Amino acid sequence: MQIFTLLPWTDWMAIVWFFLGWAGYAWFARNYGVKRSSLLLTTNRYRHYWLLQATSRDPRVIDGIITQNLSSTPAFFSSTTIIIIGGLFALLGTTDKAAELVREIPFAVRTSVLIFDLKVLMMVGVFVYAFFRFSWSMRQYTFVALLIGSMPSPQEFEVGKFDREAFATRASRMVGLAAETFNDGLRGYYFSFAIMAWFFSTFAFALATAVVVLILYNREFNSDVLGVLRD
Repeated sequence: MQIFTLLPWTDWMAIVWFFLGWAGYAWFARNYGVKRSSLLLTTNRYRHYWLLQATSRDPRVIDGIITQNLSSTPAFFSSTTIIIIGGLFALLGTTDKAAELVREIPFAVRTSVLIFDLKVLMMVGVFVYAFFRFSWSMRQYTFVALLIGSMPSPQEFEVGKFDREAFATRASRMVGLAAETFNDGLRGYYFSFAIMAWFFSTFAFALATAVVVLILYNREFNSDVLGVLRD
């Protein structure tokens, strides 16, 4: 019970608001995207088109290159996340100076070193989650390469020995899962900026959480890129 007395009730409400915004938006995007095509759902159609074309190609060198390029992005973020986590742990060793620096910023709320450590640890937790999602996305792209490599030849599809649509659907579904997992990790980066606002004030933390949710919604459901892909 002593843990709950370390922070004011307003901070605890802001933390609950933060996790509700994060988990609630993930649920909303996954379910609402079925009714109104999201960026992920729209690009899944193109993933299916791509792998349907792959069933008629031999050899499938270009498809292997595309898969490798797709997996390079989560690999980059995964390695970057490890560096960020290391930097945050290094910050925990110098929290006295860091907390003093934050206190000198105008409009920043003065907090104890212990509370400052709790905020840093919360950021560490977010980036640890992001790392696991990025690394799992990398692993899923290796499964995509496996599915492409196991595709029968175009001649076997043409004679009806194998179902072209079934292979394309299975492979595109795997690519879509890898992309969705990468999106989960990327959202962690977005919401980490909301936690940064917590170092200034609780109100800034809650406001930043709402702003991040709004930005994510606009990019996934109202962006110009989505308009082009829908057309």
